[in-house]
Amino acid sequence: MNTLSALQRHLKKRRCLVTGAGGFIGTALCARLRAFGAEVHAYARSASEDGSIGACDVADLQAVQSVFRHVRPQLVFHLASKVSGARSVDLVLPTLQNNLIGTVHVLLTALEHDAPKVVCMGSLQEPDQHLPPVPNCPYAAAKFASSAYARMFADVLALPVIIARPFMVYGAGQLDLTKLVPNVVTQILRGREVAMSSGAQSFDWIYIDDVVDALLAAAEAPAAIGKTIDIGWGALVSVRDVATGLATRLGNVDALRFGALPDRRLEPTRHADVGAATRLIDWKPSVSLDEGLDRAVSWYRERFGAGPAKVC
Repeated sequence: MNTLSALQRHLKKRRCLVTGAGGFIGTALCARLRAFGAEVHAYARSASEDGSIGACDVADLQAVQSVFRHVRPQLVFHLASKVSGARSVDLVLPTLQNNLIGTVHVLLTALEHDAPKVVCMGSLQEPDQHLPPVPNCPYAAAKFASSAYARMFADVLALPVIIARPFMVYGAGQLDLTKLVPNVVTQILRGREVAMSSGAQSFDWIYIDDVVDALLAAAEAPAAIGKTIDIGWGALVSVRDVATGLATRLGNVDALRFGALPDRRLEPTRHADVGAATRLIDWKPSVSLDEGLDRAVSWYRERFGAGPAKVC
């Protein structure tokens, strides 16, 4: 595998542009890049109050071009995205603008500015050759098209693009309460019941630290250019088992109300191809689900305690 020292050497003082830097994965990635000595230029749709993140809406081509002129990046991590698995027609235009057009803007601008390597984020939701190629929601459709453009830029226009496709990411720092782990933990810490679906759906769960490791490994792997790299454990675990594992650690399994919500239809059920990730980027996951849940619960306890959670 890529060693820690090797990645540090490659990334030290390297100018790295990160879009979507205010999100769960973006925050963790920026922290690791800074720890490795990289020159990190972090951007999101809105600037942060402390100035660590600049404002750039990737749906605005001129804004993207301005950032590239200013940063002159040697490496780009394009994480900016509007994420929602909802099946609402109201999401068609927002996901088109933010996920597809935004990605095309980044790829076009990279091609015009010395063609730095670009790591784009794919999605578990997007269909591939092993499933009927019909996206199950507007977000999945936009991601599916974005990945197609990324492959075209790599194969036809010679831009070094890699598509990193994380599966079900969880862990310390995740504050989106629409996601299973923070929802279950914060609700139980508040002393509330947790309304759940049947919990029968299974996913490939991957801890945030492993995802960051994989993104950095992908960025340094020539064999990954033009490829889609799955980031997961390679095994399926049900929502019920994960929720029960969290509730057990918090001492309140009775808080879970399975069947209170309908199951979401047409959810993709597949696991990551870890063997391909090992071959292409010399990476494999290291944080087991048990260890990851331990870490996550510990982080939420420390941050929120047993009182009301201060979640933004």
